[in-house]
Amino acid sequence: MHELGVVFYIIRDVKAVAEENHVQKVHSVTLEIGEVSTVIPHLLEDCWNWAVKREPIMDAAKLKVEQIDAVTYCEDCKGTYPTVQYGKICPLCGSEHTYLLKGNEVSIKEIEAT
Repeated sequence: MHELGVVFYIIRDVKAVAEENHVQKVHSVTLEIGEVSTVIPHLLEDCWNWAVKREPIMDAAKLKVEQIDAVTYCEDCKGTYPTVQYGKICPLCGSEHTYLLKGNEVSIKEIEAT
């Protein structure tokens, strides 16, 4: 389960931003998680709930997760399509000359704090 490691990195980054901005308390963190990122949202939330209790500045912070749909680009027909539904082969032209445009990232979108 790599979700715990992801949570530790997120907490580290949130604490750094909080320190830079003289934040007293973090109330929530909104993450964008790609559909094919391999991060499992409910496991991430379990790890989050365990880990934030150990951080005084964010001990009650809620985790909000927004999914980023995976989209693949075809170099031959220049089209895009939903990755999970069709995989590597372009449904528009049948080409295998494709690559993932988005959907494998994990990023902090928003931090709500006082």
